[in-house]
Amino acid sequence: MTQPVLALSGVSRSFGPIEVLHGVDIALHPGRVHALIGENGAGKSTTMKIMAGYQPASAGTIAVDGQTLTLASMGEAEALGISMIHQEFNLAEQLSVEQNIFLGRELKRGWLLDKAAMRAKTRELLDRLQCDVSPDRIVSTLSNSDKQMVEIAKALLREIRVLIMDEPTAVLTRTETDILLGQVRRLRDEGVAVLFTSHKLDEVAEIADDLTIMRDGAVVWTGPTAQMNEHQMAEAMVGREVSDLYPPKDGTPGEMMLEVSDFGVPGYSEGISFTLRRGEILGVAGLIGSGRTETFEGLAGLRRSEGQVRIKGQPVTIRHPWEALQHGLAYLTEDRKTRGLLLDKGMGENLTLLALWKFTRGLLDKRAEAAALETAIAEFDIRGSQAVAVGQLSGGNQQKLLFAKTMLADPEIVVIDEPTRGIDIGTKQQMYQFIRQLAASGRAIVVISSEMQEVIGLADRILVLRRGQLTGTLDGAEATEDAIVRLAMGVGAATPEKETV
Repeated sequence: MTQPVLALSGVSRSFGPIEVLHGVDIALHPGRVHALIGENGAGKSTTMKIMAGYQPASAGTIAVDGQTLTLASMGEAEALGISMIHQEFNLAEQLSVEQNIFLGRELKRGWLLDKAAMRAKTRELLDRLQCDVSPDRIVSTLSNSDKQMVEIAKALLREIRVLIMDEPTAVLTRTETDILLGQVRRLRDEGVAVLFTSHKLDEVAEIADDLTIMRDGAVVWTGPTAQMNEHQMAEAMVGREVSDLYPPKDGTPGEMMLEVSDFGVPGYSEGISFTLRRGEILGVAGLIGSGRTETFEGLAGLRRSEGQVRIKGQPVTIRHPWEALQHGLAYLTEDRKTRGLLLDKGMGENLTLLALWKFTRGLLDKRAEAAALETAIAEFDIRGSQAVAVGQLSGGNQQKLLFAKTMLADPEIVVIDEPTRGIDIGTKQQMYQFIRQLAASGRAIVVISSEMQEVIGLADRILVLRRGQLTGTLDGAEATEDAIVRLAMGVGAATPEKETV
């Protein structure tokens, strides 16, 4: 094999007295895709940041083309051809796509900006990614998947030798993922060394030549990807058996909790009717653009809605999330980072935000808040220092905190949108247990997910939406990927929403 273009040897990293990386070795070779996987909190992000010059190593060596050096900054790394695409978007939201791609690298003709050249290059980069967004579009108006494509276009603009990709497919559809993986292969074929992280082990098996697995800040396995199947990868990541990913469906639905008739959100959905009982998990599936999220945001008072809603037999009108909470309905957003949590605040402030009335007697009862946090940490297995801002926690621990925050308000009906987006398989297993336990405790649960296996594995019944309309309801043996796809694409026979006895 060729000499590594970038290698870490015996690298450790400490934050104060706490060592979070322990003697990490990893080598990236030209023309190969190297996957780095592990649970949230395993040390992947810290490793990548050291490789890209965002953080210094506390011990060990970094070598580029066999020469030991110190990467003092991101700029130094980029000058050597090392570029990183972050899991969190690094875009100027109020600038255009074109301005973002060329920010700090503007093309000039004399003293003036060469706008024609920048526009042509932007279009060329977006066309390579099969992204039809206009270069003039303001980034804040883009979907998450289009923002990811803009991030990738920014990286492609540079002369890169090493491309570090942190969860690049987390917000992409299957079609967009296929396009991205095609670009990764093209870069590999051009001799670029690619470091690719993903919690989707099927993608890792598909795209990676080499594989490194981390657990608790250390490398536990490294070698050719072909030597590991997905099940073995998962077990190495979590250090335990994960074959029983989904808990058993052993509950019996109770009283009627929610009845929705002829419901819709103008511009997104219409004519949707369904029921939900206590102790039941109702899955919601559909392709991007089916109106899944918007419909249930309307139900939770986040969007203007039309139609009839009954909670425990009583007609209700919900125009605001606080009204939903008063009726015992809570919505757990798919976007934990911008809509679910205050990333610059601590765990305690985030935890009690929806249930402040429980902790105020004129002033905030700090002692009660601290006790609630200790309970939440134990119940939801939230890991990480209470002293740091929530934005510093791993994605899985942020998601657990969002669960704890929502449940502190003690809702009886819980709508959970994309419960495991961007988290590892071990934390997914925990999330599935949490959700099933919520149902077993007598709550009525709605789970919206883009992952069909997740919906099938968790839900007692499944609603399938297409273009804002309910195309069918599946339960029991009917709930297969083929049946969901057919209904989601409009080629399956529509079935009426069924009453659960």
